[in-house]
Amino acid sequence: MLATRSGGKLRELREIFADFKLDVIDLRAANIDRRSEEDDLERYLTFEENALAKVRYFYERAGGIPTFADDSGICVDALGGEPGVYSKRWSGREDLPESAIDVANNDKLTRLMQEARAKQGHRFTDAARYVAVAAYKDGSIEVVRRGEIVGRVLEQPRGSGGFGYDPFFEAPELGGTFAESQLRNTARVSHRARAFRELLSALRVEGRI
Repeated sequence: MLATRSGGKLRELREIFADFKLDVIDLRAANIDRRSEEDDLERYLTFEENALAKVRYFYERAGGIPTFADDSGICVDALGGEPGVYSKRWSGREDLPESAIDVANNDKLTRLMQEARAKQGHRFTDAARYVAVAAYKDGSIEVVRRGEIVGRVLEQPRGSGGFGYDPFFEAPELGGTFAESQLRNTARVSHRARAFRELLSALRVEGRI
């Protein structure tokens, strides 16, 4: 089971899992309704801790179905590594629908980058990286893997695809922003792709999938 309520993540993850010829269900198919307690799953200080909290929680709610989950975000050098693990809820507007939260987060990103550029002068850098940690749980077995991709934050968005910070994050390996990239390319080299592909490869070697 893929434990995420993000439509964007699901689309990318299904591409990745298809490459491993694995059929997976999502939370909706598993009839796992949303509960307010899910908001506390990302309260930790590292991507690893958050990913493990999610996979343990949804594994129990699914009644012991082998479960995958992840935690991910953008870490911006000029902002001291922020928003990091707070990427999803950075704007403080969890009351909004998913697409509107993305807009609010990106508005905050561009505003803070403009302020940093003005304050830091020649020391300013637009360097950033996307980070993802993928986690798997089946009984007492828990496995995590981390993936990253480096790039930079743009002053203006480009592209209409993707989700989250994708229109503002340009990665040399993609030749553009994540929002400009075809899903097939994103599912090959993104931070999430790297984390999950390494995780799935390890599980296959161990004969667990």
